[in-house]
Amino acid sequence: MKKVLTMTEGSVEFNVRGVSEPCYTWYKVVGDLKSPKTPLIILHGGPGACHEYLLPLTDLAPSIPLIFYDQIGNGRSTHLPDKAGDEAFWSIDLFKDELDNLLLHLGMKDRPIDVYGHSWGGMLAAEWASTTSSSVNLRRLVISSSLASMDAWRVGITVLRKKLPEDIQKVLSDAEKKMDFESPEYEAAVEVFYKRHLSLARPWPSKEVQAALDWFAKDATTYGTM
Repeated sequence: MKKVLTMTEGSVEFNVRGVSEPCYTWYKVVGDLKSPKTPLIILHGGPGACHEYLLPLTDLAPSIPLIFYDQIGNGRSTHLPDKAGDEAFWSIDLFKDELDNLLLHLGMKDRPIDVYGHSWGGMLAAEWASTTSSSVNLRRLVISSSLASMDAWRVGITVLRKKLPEDIQKVLSDAEKKMDFESPEYEAAVEVFYKRHLSLARPWPSKEVQAALDWFAKDATTYGTM
């Protein structure tokens, strides 16, 4: 008989410096955290892509408990549109503190844990893991489709971009000069890049990619600023 997975959703209060009201981090636990198996905490990308596009990882749940969560600023966690453009506010320390707060709430500070970070989530996971006071109980760190250097990433992206048709390159360059990233022409040009280098799944977009794009469209505060 197939085992029925338990799923628990909740939110934890997260007090943020510079925000007068308490914020909340939404999370979902798939599996039983009381089991002796080491739980896997999943950090999504973006910033602001939210947890939905990583739900295929639920396939791991029969073997290990999983913890998904939406990082502050998007998804089912507290949105802060008034902080749009505030680069000092949207810091890595903010998200590291949020992760620590969530782990404390779930009783994960005194037992071995594994952490998986995808894309931006991999950058966050690496920064968090290098903070000994936070990650003393970290057993395994998984970094997926992420980067170690923004400068090296920009070089790589530029190489890929120069392989695009010239008219697409011109639209992207013109948008950057005007700081206009919401025109239909720019969105169409970005889609050409995405189809070549973000996801080769067809039809486009796959439901996982669409889930991430939907959250960017609903609230671009975090992604647009960072």
